[in-house]
Amino acid sequence: MRRLLWALAALLLAGCLELELPRGAATGGETLSGRVVGVADGDTLTLLDDSLHEHKVRLAYVDAPEKAQAYGSAAKLRLSALVYGRAVRAEVIEVDRYQRAVARIWQDGQDINLMMLREGFAWHYRQYTRTQSDAEFAQYQDAETAARAEHMGLWQGQRPQAPWDYRHNRRNKG
Repeated sequence: MRRLLWALAALLLAGCLELELPRGAATGGETLSGRVVGVADGDTLTLLDDSLHEHKVRLAYVDAPEKAQAYGSAAKLRLSALVYGRAVRAEVIEVDRYQRAVARIWQDGQDINLMMLREGFAWHYRQYTRTQSDAEFAQYQDAETAARAEHMGLWQGQRPQAPWDYRHNRRNKG
């Protein structure tokens, strides 16, 4: 019922704002399949589907360091190593304000979003987990906690700064 209400709210908002999705754009609830033809950073990629439509895809439930942050380049390289040039399946959760499909990415049966957490290349983006099941939430949270405890990836740093704090601080420096 909660998903239905969110979907209706999104449709109403899109109608009020007169937003149009680009031709071939993903919508929440669908599954995209294709090859990854680009990796922008540690949580954003470009998927080329069988119809040769490109889809910008943001990994759901995780937030990787920004490019200019410590481990930003490492996160991008790791995501590239996992998916670039490979066939993936994207389970679209929603479409964000930048018209990116926000999705769980699967490659050979592996949850890539979860893998980025396990290896310490992203934070569990708890602010945007309203659509995540309780079991999935716990799995993602446990993955981040374990990576922190084992000082993996970005957790090797002295005081890693969450990307949302980094973005906030950059905006306020004006």
